[in-house]
Amino acid sequence: MTDESGDGNAPASRDDRDGPPDPTPGAQGTSTDGPAEAPPHVAESSREPETPPSPEPGSRAAGGDESFLTRFRTARSGPLLFVRETLYSALGVLAVGLLLFAISGVWPPMVAVESGSMEPEMQRGDLIFVTAPERFTPDYAHDATGIVTVEVGTEAGYRSFGGNGSVIIYDPPDRVGSPIIHRAHFRVEEGENWYERANPAYLNADDCEALSNCPAPHDGFITKGDANARYDQASNIAGPVQSEWIRGSARLRIPYLGYIRLRLAGLVAA
Repeated sequence: MTDESGDGNAPASRDDRDGPPDPTPGAQGTSTDGPAEAPPHVAESSREPETPPSPEPGSRAAGGDESFLTRFRTARSGPLLFVRETLYSALGVLAVGLLLFAISGVWPPMVAVESGSMEPEMQRGDLIFVTAPERFTPDYAHDATGIVTVEVGTEAGYRSFGGNGSVIIYDPPDRVGSPIIHRAHFRVEEGENWYERANPAYLNADDCEALSNCPAPHDGFITKGDANARYDQASNIAGPVQSEWIRGSARLRIPYLGYIRLRLAGLVAA
């Protein structure tokens, strides 16, 4: 049976009328809409290898091409860093010590206060900067000693550490222990009866015969701790202080820093 329409073409199917079918997933061929994508394993193989981090200067991984001096200067960890920092600290302390010695003229230029005999101006644990007695002293100091006694200081207005006169550090040859840091009150000559010149409040005798170191066995200074009740010579702590016993004059007090020295000295003694 033939179509009566006279149109020799067979009627189009529904699929023909709606247009060509979309590409079927999984069909052979590739899309022409863009460039082809490489498979994942191909993309991974094309990446450049990562550069490992550079080792820290001075470390073992840095290699043996660097000189020891270079590794020592640039080390950021490990034994070389510890040795370098310790060495730098020691050199810094040495430099400060040499500078203080150049200023003071005595060694050591610092002493620690061990007792309360000079309170309240000097406390136990204070660190005292010391200079040679003849440095930084006025013209009216006694001869070449550089010491200004309480007698002279009272008249001239010379004061140190809250009182008239020089505070000296002295070390008698027969003393066992640390040097003494006390104030110089007046000077006596060999054979002098210094009882009459002394302040009666600082004596423990009624006359020269009953007073220790009177008459004076030799030339020297009569000294006393500000907090002590008696002269050192009346208490027989020492004879009149000779010039060669004097190690220096106290100039500056630094609170508390002396405790470090005292602590170290205690550990060494133990």
